[in-house]
Amino acid sequence: MTKSELVDQVADRAGLNKKEAADAVDAVLETIEGALKRGSDVVFSGFGKFSVSQRSAREGRNPATGEKIQIKASRVPKFTAGAALKKAIK
Repeated sequence: MTKSELVDQVADRAGLNKKEAADAVDAVLETIEGALKRGSDVVFSGFGKFSVSQRSAREGRNPATGEKIQIKASRVPKFTAGAALKKAIK
């Protein structure tokens, strides 16, 4: 599903026009992004949890040359599905 398809679904289910639905979807995504930037978790009970995970520095290889390279430590977004979502998918 693309963002455009998500906006269409939100518009249909919430009785909004596409502009209002696009604004709502954008607001939700920006809010989640802002919370993760601050280091906060975003939890939707039953659906899942967005959080930030820390990746430590590690050694890797350049696939083209085989040369060893050092990969820096980084912060990455992570999503963990909730019990209700897992059950709905089965």
